[in-house]
Amino acid sequence: MRNFDYKKEYEKLLSADIVSLLTAIHEYKSKQLQTAEESADILTQLVEIAKIQSTDASNKIEGIRTSDDRLQKIVKEKTRPRTRSEKEIAGYRDVLSTIHESYDYIPPRSSMILQLHRDLYKFTGASIGGNYKNSDNVIAEEREDGTKTVRFRPVAAWETPDYVNAVTAAYEDALRDGEVDPLALIPMFILDFLCIHPFNDGNGRMSRLLTLLLLYRAGYTVGKYISIEKLIADSKQTYYETLEESSFGWHEGKNDYAPFVRYMLGVIVAAYREFEARASLIVDSDLSKPDRVKEIVRGKIGPMTKAEIMKECPDISQVTVQRVLSDLVKSGDLVKIGGGRYTKYVWNHEKE
Repeated sequence: MRNFDYKKEYEKLLSADIVSLLTAIHEYKSKQLQTAEESADILTQLVEIAKIQSTDASNKIEGIRTSDDRLQKIVKEKTRPRTRSEKEIAGYRDVLSTIHESYDYIPPRSSMILQLHRDLYKFTGASIGGNYKNSDNVIAEEREDGTKTVRFRPVAAWETPDYVNAVTAAYEDALRDGEVDPLALIPMFILDFLCIHPFNDGNGRMSRLLTLLLLYRAGYTVGKYISIEKLIADSKQTYYETLEESSFGWHEGKNDYAPFVRYMLGVIVAAYREFEARASLIVDSDLSKPDRVKEIVRGKIGPMTKAEIMKECPDISQVTVQRVLSDLVKSGDLVKIGGGRYTKYVWNHEKE
């Protein structure tokens, strides 16, 4: 078994760009916590949006889908899951809620990881839930022509429990030491978790849930308000590229954690920036619902579909959103691209 020395690896990470990202997040953290404390009731809108986006995005990365309408009803517990995909979506919803509500009481230990994985599959009845893999697996990439190539071979099934115990113990030791910034430690742990690939299925979703859990336990709760899973899904190609880069030489303990750590820190910075923008829209103004729709589109770089706009403001009806979009197109403030289900809208900055 390879050795896990996070303190030693941390010292290798302290390049100027990574230190700059760490500093930025520390500064954002205090602002976000103050805003969340002062405006907790108002920011419940962001929590509900993030839950829907996180459940949707994390499952879509793995090809688990349902309609937008069914997704919202499942996340809001207004319907029962019907298909296998919907049952897995409902499981993710419940594990996400558990982490939101009880993260202080969920230490990152093998027994807890198994319980979270069990709950991920509780609606499916699958026996794999809550059990480590019983056969060796590989991380494969499917090309456009349908052929698959093996990107990485995780540890053997029989070694998995020992490896999970080793990385969780190493994580808690590094955290207890106090010399390693948790923000850098968390991505290192997540990379090792993915390289171990401890389950027959659900490794990617568990890695993202564990990311939230560890961030919350370290005091970085921005993921409650802004979907970190969606930010990962939106940069999925970079996510996989940095995973591959940082996993090279992993079995020999010669891998470079920096690419994946740098990527994840960038995602966290993006989440805090988005929180500031959205919170100011809700907290610092008395905008009407039509004006909120207008500001959402104006603040977006590039085109948005109506469905994407509605996900940003689930408390606003589809009728209101459509009316605002039509009015903005007529006034020339908004440019309509395409038609039918593929219609997109982009703010006309040239008119400003």
